[in-house]
Amino acid sequence: MAADLVRREVALIVATTTPAVRAAKTATGAIPIVFTSIADPVQIGWVASLNRPGGNVTGATMLSVEMGPKLLELLHGAVPSARTMVLLLNPANPNAETQSGSIQQAALKLGLSLHVLNASTERDIDSAFAKSDELQADGLIIGHDVFF
Repeated sequence: MAADLVRREVALIVATTTPAVRAAKTATGAIPIVFTSIADPVQIGWVASLNRPGGNVTGATMLSVEMGPKLLELLHGAVPSARTMVLLLNPANPNAETQSGSIQQAALKLGLSLHVLNASTERDIDSAFAKSDELQADGLIIGHDVFF
C-alpha cells in the first residue's frame, strides 16, 4: 500500500502505527510521513531527535517505552505482595528490546522477578498465558504494540 501511495505521488503520508511508518519509510525518502503515535522514533532511528526530526518523518510520540517502568511500579503498588511478574512483548516491534530493558531495570529496583514472554501471533498469546500460569505470575504487563 505504501509503494502504491508513492507511485501515485501523494503529497503526504499519515501513518498511525509502527508497522505503517516502517512501510512508508521503506517506500520513500522524499514524501513527508507524519506518524500519530509510535513508541520511540529516535531509538528506532526514524528521526534524529524529537525537537528536530530531520528527514521526511515527523509526528507525535506517546513515549510508551518510558511508561513501562511506571506501569510496573503502579502494578506493584496495587498488589504489594506480587513478586513474580510477566512482560508480554511482540518481538517484531522495533522497540521490544528497549521496552524489555527498561522494565527489567525497574523490576530489579523493586526486587521483583520478571519473565519476558514473546508473542506475535494469537497462538503465541495462548502459549504466553499458559507459561504465565506455569510461572505462577502475580501480575502481567503488556508491552505497547498495535498487535496487542
